[in-house]
Amino acid sequence: MTRRLLPGLLLSVAMTLGGCGLQPMYAGGSHGRVARALGAIEVGPIAGQQGWLVRNALIDRLGADGHTKGRYRLDVVLDDEITGFGIRSNNTVTRERRTLRAHFKLIDASSQAVLLDATAGSDAGIDVVTSEYAVIAAEQTAVERLSGEVADQIVTRVALYARQHRDKE
Repeated sequence: MTRRLLPGLLLSVAMTLGGCGLQPMYAGGSHGRVARALGAIEVGPIAGQQGWLVRNALIDRLGADGHTKGRYRLDVVLDDEITGFGIRSNNTVTRERRTLRAHFKLIDASSQAVLLDATAGSDAGIDVVTSEYAVIAAEQTAVERLSGEVADQIVTRVALYARQHRDKE
């Protein structure tokens, strides 16, 4: 009986998925509209070490070379904060939370019109141990990971914008 129901079940699932309207984000690969739009973005300078990390991650993910003038410009302002919590009886911190937030704007380079104004962010927990070197290394590792996560969020938001506004390209 199960063998008779399986083909019908598979057919109904296939029909449901076919009509759900899902479309690939990067249809056409590197020659598709979204990929071309992402490659036409110039990433402006971002202040600080965190800015350098985020900018490099953005350039890698966008497929841009980082030096040529693009059709669009991406301006990013970062806010990096470390907050201590988990206090011991001698008033020392046992845990930190590093938060990296980015406020970004996608700007049309020719008209200077702001096309997208949004934020992205992520945070990481850090154990505070007795070795100061270990804490500094953990904070550095956290900001490197957070930079990649924030860059991923920014690229995703910009790609969605490019996909939704592909008729204007």
